[in-house]
Amino acid sequence: GMIWSQNLIINEFDSDNPGSDTEEFIELKSSTPNFSTDGYILVFYNGRETSEGNNLSYLAIDLNGYATDNNGLLVLGNVEVSPFPQVVLNDGLFQNGPDAVAIYQASINDFPSGTPVTQTNLVDALVYGTNDAEDDLVSALGVTEQVNEGAGNNTNSIQRLSDGTYIATTPTPRRFNEGVTLINPVEIIVSENQYNEGDTFTISFMAEESVSSDLTFNISLDNEGFTNADFSGTTSITIPNGQNSASTVINLLDDSDDEGDEVLKIQFLDLVEPIVPSNNLIEIRVVDDDFTVAAFGTPVDATFGTVSSSQPNGYYDSLNGLAGDNLRQALQDIIADPNVVRTHSYADVIDILKKADQNPLNSNEVWLVYTEMSRPKLDFQTTSNSTGKWNREHTFPRSRGGYNNWNDFDDIADGINLFITTEADSLRHANSDAHALRAADGSENSRRGNRHYSNSTYDDDEYNGPADVNNNGSWKGDVARSVLYLELRYNGLSIVNGFPDITGQMGDLATLLQWHDDDSPDDFEMNRNNIIYEWQRNRNPLIDMPLLVDYVWGSRVGETWFNSLSTQDVEEQTISVYPNPTAGKLFINGLCQNAKLKLLSLEGRQLKQILSIDNKLNLQVAPGIYLLQIECNEKYAVKRIIVK
Repeated sequence: GMIWSQNLIINEFDSDNPGSDTEEFIELKSSTPNFSTDGYILVFYNGRETSEGNNLSYLAIDLNGYATDNNGLLVLGNVEVSPFPQVVLNDGLFQNGPDAVAIYQASINDFPSGTPVTQTNLVDALVYGTNDAEDDLVSALGVTEQVNEGAGNNTNSIQRLSDGTYIATTPTPRRFNEGVTLINPVEIIVSENQYNEGDTFTISFMAEESVSSDLTFNISLDNEGFTNADFSGTTSITIPNGQNSASTVINLLDDSDDEGDEVLKIQFLDLVEPIVPSNNLIEIRVVDDDFTVAAFGTPVDATFGTVSSSQPNGYYDSLNGLAGDNLRQALQDIIADPNVVRTHSYADVIDILKKADQNPLNSNEVWLVYTEMSRPKLDFQTTSNSTGKWNREHTFPRSRGGYNNWNDFDDIADGINLFITTEADSLRHANSDAHALRAADGSENSRRGNRHYSNSTYDDDEYNGPADVNNNGSWKGDVARSVLYLELRYNGLSIVNGFPDITGQMGDLATLLQWHDDDSPDDFEMNRNNIIYEWQRNRNPLIDMPLLVDYVWGSRVGETWFNSLSTQDVEEQTISVYPNPTAGKLFINGLCQNAKLKLLSLEGRQLKQILSIDNKLNLQVAPGIYLLQIECNEKYAVKRIIVK
C-alpha cells in the first residue's frame, strides 16, 4: 500500500448505503491537525467497461478553502451522516464500483468530466467495488489492490488502518478508524418535523459526553422566507458544566398573512472542536393557517360556470365558417402564432403549476392529476426519492413525442417576463408547454411511465389511472384535451387509434375522445387555462369550446364551424322547448328515446350533462343565457335558453 509519507490520505470511504444513498461520505486524514487542503482536489473515476466508464473521471471536488479538524480529519458527505460532515454533498454522488477516488495536488480545471486516469500529481488513491471483479484502475493508479466495501446496499465503509491495509466495517465518520478520537458531538432533537403557525415547540440539545465547562453556542432558524420576524424565543443556548443537555422553547408567531407554508432550518453557528455537530440543518415545516379557498371546486367535486374564460374578444373569430383541415390550421394559427405565443423554461413550469394546479381548497397545496388528491406545494421532488413528492407529468410522454432533449435554458426559472418566441415547428418547446404538463404524484408519474392512455386494466403499454379502485377519473377529460391540444399546437405530434410505437404518435384516440365526452371541462380546468394563458399567451381551445373536438376528430369532421351555434340540424323543427325565457323549469316536446341533453355556456362549455329525462327539466342555474344541446339518433339540436 501507499506509505504514510503523504500529507493527506483517503482515510475512510462509504460509496454505497441501503436505500437511496443518503449517508455516503469520504473522510480525508492529514499528518498534522488543522491542515489546509488548499491546492488539493478529489477526482472520482468510473471503472465500468462502458462508453461513459472506461476509467474516465465522472466527478471532481475542489478542496480549496477547507481544512482538517483538531484530529486531522475532514469529512465530505450527505446531510444524514453523523457526526455531521464539515462539507455537505448532494445525496447519491458516488458510484458503487468498480471505481476509484484519488487525491491530486492539481487544479480542478485539469479534470473536466471524462478525463482519462493519470498518476501525474497523484497523492493517494483508493480503487474499490461492491463485490466486483478486479478492475484495471488498480494498475492505472499504481495501487496494490481493489478493496471490496461489501454487496450492493451494504452498511459498511472502507477504512484504512495505520499499516496501510483496509477493512470494510461499520462507518466511523469524523473518528479515527483505530484508537480514541477527541470529539464530543451535540445532537439537535425536536419531537415533530411539522408545526402550525401559533404553535410552541422545544428544541433540545444532547451532547455525547458531559461538558467540562459551561458550553455556550448559538443557533439560527432562518431559511428563505422564514426569519426572526416569524418566531420568538432564545437562540443562544448553554449546556452547564458537568451536564450534557439544554433546551430552548420557540414560539411560532401566528400572523394574518398567507406567506405560504415555510421551512425553518435549525443550524449550529459557532461550535468549536472538539465540540462538533452530531446532526445539523434540521428542517421543520411551518404550516401557514391563512391559506385561501377558491370559489370553485376540485376536479372530484367539480363546479361549472363559476370561472369564465379570459379569452380576449374575437380570439376565436377566425374559425367561423371553416371545416376540416382549414379549421385545424386556423386553430394552430391562433395557438402557435409566433408574434404572440411564448415558451418558458421547464424550470418555470414548476411555478406555473403551483398556480395553475393549486388546490381550490387550500392555496398552499397543489392538486395531483391521476391520484386525485392534494399535496403541499413545498413537497416538490428535488432528489431521486419520489415518495410523498410531486413533480411535472408530461401527459404526452417526452419519449413518445421526441422532445426528450432540451438545453440549459430549461434549468433556470426566470419568471413570466423572460421567454422564448415559438411557432408550430418548435417541437422541443412541447417539453415545457404547461397546457400538457400537470402536477402529479412522483411515484404515480413513474408508474405511468410513457404508457398510452386506454380503458384497459393495468398492463405494460396502457394506462388507465392508479391501481387504486377508488379513482373517480376526474382527470380523464383533462388529459384528453391536453394531448389533443398538443396535436393542434405542434407539427409532428398526433393522437391515433391503438398503441403505436412511432415517435410523435400517441394513443388511444378513441379512448381519449370518450374521456373528453365523459368528463367535461370544469372550473378547475378553465382556471388552469386562464393562468397558463397569462404566461404562454395561448389557450387550450378545447377547454374554451369543447364542441370543437367533434369537428376536428369526432363525428362532425368536415362540418362547418360557427362558434357554438353550429349544431343545428333539421330535426330542430320537431323539438320544442318552453317556456323561454324561463325561471328554470322547462318542458321539452318531441324528444326521441335515449335523448342526451347537455347544458352549455354561450361559448359552448358544458355545464351539466342530463342523463335520464322525461319531458321536464329543472335547470337550477344562475340567471343568464345558455345553450341546450339535444342529441337524438346522432342528430343534434341546439336551443338558446334565457334563464331569468
